[in-house]
Amino acid sequence: MDSPGPGGGGNSLEQLLGDLLQLMGGATPGGGRIELARTLAQGAATNGEAEGNVDPGERIKFEEMARIAELHVSELTGLSVTPTGAPVEIVAVGPGAWAWRTVEDWRFLFDVEPVPDATTADPAPAGDDGGARSDRTRETTGLGLVDLGADDLGIDSRGTAGGPMDLVSRWMATMGPLLTGLQLGSAVGHLARATFGQYELPIPRPSTTSLLVVPANVEAFARDWSLPADEVRLWVCLRDMTINAVLCRPHVADRIRGLLTELVQGMAGDTDGLADRLQGLDPSDPDSLQRLFGDPEAFLGGEVQPQRQRVSDELTAVTTALLGYVEHILDRAGDRLLGGRTALAEAWRRRQVDRETADRTAELLLGLDLGPAQVDRGNAFVRGVLERAGEEGLARLWSEPHALPTPAEVDAPGLWLERINLD
Repeated sequence: MDSPGPGGGGNSLEQLLGDLLQLMGGATPGGGRIELARTLAQGAATNGEAEGNVDPGERIKFEEMARIAELHVSELTGLSVTPTGAPVEIVAVGPGAWAWRTVEDWRFLFDVEPVPDATTADPAPAGDDGGARSDRTRETTGLGLVDLGADDLGIDSRGTAGGPMDLVSRWMATMGPLLTGLQLGSAVGHLARATFGQYELPIPRPSTTSLLVVPANVEAFARDWSLPADEVRLWVCLRDMTINAVLCRPHVADRIRGLLTELVQGMAGDTDGLADRLQGLDPSDPDSLQRLFGDPEAFLGGEVQPQRQRVSDELTAVTTALLGYVEHILDRAGDRLLGGRTALAEAWRRRQVDRETADRTAELLLGLDLGPAQVDRGNAFVRGVLERAGEEGLARLWSEPHALPTPAEVDAPGLWLERINLD
């Protein structure tokens, strides 16, 4: 007997999945996913409640700190904070607006093109009639997931499935790209509840002449750690302007975008593993599905594909060097402006250590590691360069595309200096 069609029969999970299959049959790729992800991100950031405008006085406070920070960042880095040298515009927003803007700024992650030459020919096993199954074409769609054919899902030539798990598999084939986009949208929403400014994750944005800040989160952090609010505002401006100054270098931004895009495309190789993990779900336990999609490590699978690991390592190398460089600039600026930043630095480090999984979901999905261990690794790299070549040598880090460090060089700054000197 065939399985129930969409919307009819079966248990509640089967009915839900069937209804979703029918509903999403008319969903459009690309733009539709962006719209849904933005809406989900904003809802997660605000808990579905209306969000008012930020007090203009808060924006003015940040603007005052920004003018100070911009002068010192430019001097200490030798880089212009914006491509044109124009002053940075401060855009003060609430968590919901930050989430909405971030999904739009990260659109390139949702609009990933199909992986070139992604056709794979399976061996043609002989069936009972001695025939052979035709080759299958696997084409990636938005966010790097693949469309699975009927053979992949165990669906017969009439389009029917053999049981509830086949229905789950059919649903995943249809919903996979959308679900991944929604998961990233949800991750952005949760990140918005904690972020101070634009670069919680050092991901390039289309505009490098404005910086988002979230005053409510900054005030909460200052209050929780008994820190002067103006000092925290200044520190946020110093940090984000340093990152912005580096990401204004087109080759740095292009390198990070390229690695992120390649990494997201590489998720296509994990689809078969995801189908295997779906087989372990209990259709009578809706929580098992929630646990799978609520945990990015479970969603991507425990074993990382070699290609994904390589790209993640290269991405982490660049971002780790960037984090170490930012810490160095913050140390120097803090000595000038804050009489040292011991209390702020300790509070920030504790915040990074104590982050909940929801705050790290976007980071994990995108193959980034921005925890204290990587910050220490970046600090060690910067110290090694300074000991061997001073500030002049460190300035070469962002000078040209070939100067970006490899994973091995982050752990051996002498190798990095030797290579760029030879080049």
